[in-house]
Amino acid sequence: MSASPLELRHLRTLLALRQTGSLSRAAQLLNLTQSALSHQVKGLEDHYGGALFARKSSPLTFTAAGQRLLELADVVLPLVGDAERDVARRVQGAAGSLRIAVECHTCFDWLMPAMDALRAAWPEVELDIVSGFHADPVGLLHQDRADLAIVSEPGEDETDIVFEPLFAFEIVAVLPRAHPLLARPWLEAQDFAGHTLITYPVPDDMLDLVRRVLVPAGVAPARRTTELTVAMLQLVASGRGLAALPVWAVKQYLDRGYVASRRIGPEGLTGQLFAALPERVKGRPYAAEFVRLMRESSLLQLPDVRPISGSRRGDAEPLSG
Repeated sequence: MSASPLELRHLRTLLALRQTGSLSRAAQLLNLTQSALSHQVKGLEDHYGGALFARKSSPLTFTAAGQRLLELADVVLPLVGDAERDVARRVQGAAGSLRIAVECHTCFDWLMPAMDALRAAWPEVELDIVSGFHADPVGLLHQDRADLAIVSEPGEDETDIVFEPLFAFEIVAVLPRAHPLLARPWLEAQDFAGHTLITYPVPDDMLDLVRRVLVPAGVAPARRTTELTVAMLQLVASGRGLAALPVWAVKQYLDRGYVASRRIGPEGLTGQLFAALPERVKGRPYAAEFVRLMRESSLLQLPDVRPISGSRRGDAEPLSG
């Protein structure tokens, strides 16, 4: 057997395969195409002369050879991560802070686990959420009142702010059970006319349904607002109106049959989230790691989310039906 081609990226690939259980999800997690990931694995299998996992198993089942390499990954990758953080501490200093501003009312379910993971990796870094909802979180970055903002749209003219893509997700219409509109495979703008639309108390240009679907169609339903997602769902369940929310924010309520949902448009309505960082913050190693943790933990834990690929504005990969 020739000299081993084994690299850290191969170990990361095997861990991603174990975490996700599929080639397609592992490729998304690693920001690779599925063909590139398959080629990488095949090269490794050709070198060792045998399969590392069963291709048609769901979730993936690893062979004895694959399990041995996973054991190596479990030992080596944490050591590499620790060493890289130690080097960054010695070069750039250990202390720091990361003040986070959020414009998304439903972000906290996935944001908190990422913050916990960063605290474990960088205990010297002070993490804080800038209190309250902010209609212009990027403005807080310019005022040095925040170091990172979670936003739904990258700014077109922000030359000193970097927008890192996090993930894309489907926004669905949320309806009471047995509502007549559930007879339709999806809803269009006119279906919201004559109903009360329940939203968060934010400007209309921050509501994808309003900005991208209702306003272009000239539909202006009656409105009601609430700060809390659970209150919004209670209002929908009691027949007070309709809402539009990310699938990952309402899945547990849909699974329990508390409310029902329909796609918005035949292809679905896709939302996106980005991490906005000033240039002064981008170079901090713990900030870069936090972006990675947010992206990876969301892709692993949230239902029906996809990477954002393509241009600076972000082009979401198609959402599955």
